[in-house]
Amino acid sequence: MSALRGFFIYLSENRAVQRFVLRNPVTRRMSRRFVAGETLADGVAAVRGLNRQGLHASLNYLGEKTTSPREAEEATRHYLEILGAITRERLDCNLSIKLSQLGLAGDPAQAETLLRRILEAARRDRVFVRIDMEESALVDPTLAVWRTVWPEGYTNVGLVIQAYLFRSRKDVEALVETGVRIRLVKGAYLEPRSVAYPRKPDVDAQYQSLTEALLGRGTYPAIATHDPKMIEHAKTFAAREGITPDRFEFQMIYGVRRDLQVALAGEGYHMRVYVPFGEQWYPYFMRRLGERPANVFFLLRSVFAEWR
Repeated sequence: MSALRGFFIYLSENRAVQRFVLRNPVTRRMSRRFVAGETLADGVAAVRGLNRQGLHASLNYLGEKTTSPREAEEATRHYLEILGAITRERLDCNLSIKLSQLGLAGDPAQAETLLRRILEAARRDRVFVRIDMEESALVDPTLAVWRTVWPEGYTNVGLVIQAYLFRSRKDVEALVETGVRIRLVKGAYLEPRSVAYPRKPDVDAQYQSLTEALLGRGTYPAIATHDPKMIEHAKTFAAREGITPDRFEFQMIYGVRRDLQVALAGEGYHMRVYVPFGEQWYPYFMRRLGERPANVFFLLRSVFAEWR
């Protein structure tokens, strides 16, 4: 992991910096590059715009890990409102959720109950739900909850695998046998060297290997990356193996490589954009800045322009 990325992950957890960023009009405007807005209406508007460009979407409500049953219930209410909006507005859109917002860390049983409520509503509305994977300490608890609901017929739910974790090869091998849909990402959390590859070449190598495994044996996998090298590898492997574009999709984050998103859709690939919204956008925003130096330079230019 680069020093820049590690620094911004640190900032994402710093309360003093958070207060400054949230009050600063320049950084608030900058955040709209990566966050659709603070309200559900903002998220719906962003998805509608993407759909008009021929892009699929997935809405995500940004929030902190819940620390009480009341907060978990409130997060669930937000997710149900998103489902209602997707159906009401006839959006081409999935729902992405984090089990930590449903109380996973403190009460896995409650998280399981609330997840069922969301999945039942989503199944009724024919909306696919993706469970985002979080830091390594929550991987096993997340999979445990999924393993409980999956046999109950909730096949409208998918998982995420992070390529930088050592364990991900074994996880993929086990999960593809179940038929669950998997989104493959590189990984965005600051993890110890004991559980994750620290060097980009190693992460890339595992990402490519898992891409081949998912394209070859997975169920409609999602190749989530902005890295042209990873995208080209997936396209080349799929073409060589006779895997048609309707059997998988690419995914990217809102505001990142918008040109490439449109280009892939124009080539006939399914392209889905992850659209986050919500008042608690600061940690997500800082992680996005840390991923690409260009994001930081863009922010600095904006700040200097304000000072002139």
